[in-house]
Amino acid sequence: MRSSEFDYPLPETAIAQTPIEPRDAARLLVVAGMQDHHFRDLPRLLDPGDLVVVNDTRVRAARLFGEKAETGARIEVLLLDRTADGRWEALVRPARRLRPGDVIRLGPITAEILTSPMEGRVHLALTAPGDVEDAIEAAGEAPLPPYITTTLADPDRYQTVYAARTGSAAAPTAGLHVTPRLLEELGHRSIEMARVELQVGLGTFRPITAELIRDHEMHPERISVPEATAVAIESARRRGGSVVAIGTTVVRTLESRALGPGVEPGEGETSLFITPGHRFSVVDRLITNFHLPRSSLVVMVAAFLGPEWRDVYTTALERGYRFLSFGDAMLADRFDRRSP
Repeated sequence: MRSSEFDYPLPETAIAQTPIEPRDAARLLVVAGMQDHHFRDLPRLLDPGDLVVVNDTRVRAARLFGEKAETGARIEVLLLDRTADGRWEALVRPARRLRPGDVIRLGPITAEILTSPMEGRVHLALTAPGDVEDAIEAAGEAPLPPYITTTLADPDRYQTVYAARTGSAAAPTAGLHVTPRLLEELGHRSIEMARVELQVGLGTFRPITAELIRDHEMHPERISVPEATAVAIESARRRGGSVVAIGTTVVRTLESRALGPGVEPGEGETSLFITPGHRFSVVDRLITNFHLPRSSLVVMVAAFLGPEWRDVYTTALERGYRFLSFGDAMLADRFDRRSP
């Protein structure tokens, strides 16, 4: 399959620049019947006994600005991941100015370049007075996507209300619509919630540049499935409930740890690239935002929805839905569950 098959016209006016308030006032397109709702309607759109699974990763203040110690040249750093040996993987810009051994001053943080840039990606050694993570939180900014050109007044608006462990370079955006009140209403409807973690990095937001989908390489991202989540999924199966993923990162996490219709608990990495033809084992229903053309996320949505994905996107654009990270969302059943 060619990447051009997952292209579609996205007007700039359809890209949401600011999050809507309150969070659950975002619109929600229910694919079955192409029904217009709002995210606050979700509890009544699901069934008692369903299980909602969220990605509770917390976004790091991963965008840092500084200067090259030797020349004073301005450098931008986007931290992607902290490796097991204490190094940091990052994207740097402009990469052409940097070589191993160069030092970048990022406010209170000193960054030494350890590897030659490859497609803008390097490994760094970071040092700071006190804890490095605390220094990053103090000096860094929320790593908003480049298509968002406005300033975020409240950085917490780029965190989910259930965010836990810091580790992501971008938010799991479908979860940004969830409010504490909505979670309470799900509980009142006997709809349970479980957690997984995927630390969002380059694998999620790296664009597809290959002509053929099969040639796109997914960068590894860390995932974790707690024992309690595996038990919750097994219980939902026994009672006939659906597993509802809030976001594509949840889908990748669960499908990466699939064990029949359930999941194997534990931690690890995933490079899973879900493309049309993938046989979904765990996730029955998906809640997700509307994604960039030719992105791995659109490819996954096409795998989940089947050929109908293009009609869904066309309908959303025609009806004025807001797209991308701060935009609206859809609720869809898995393609094979809707097929006769």
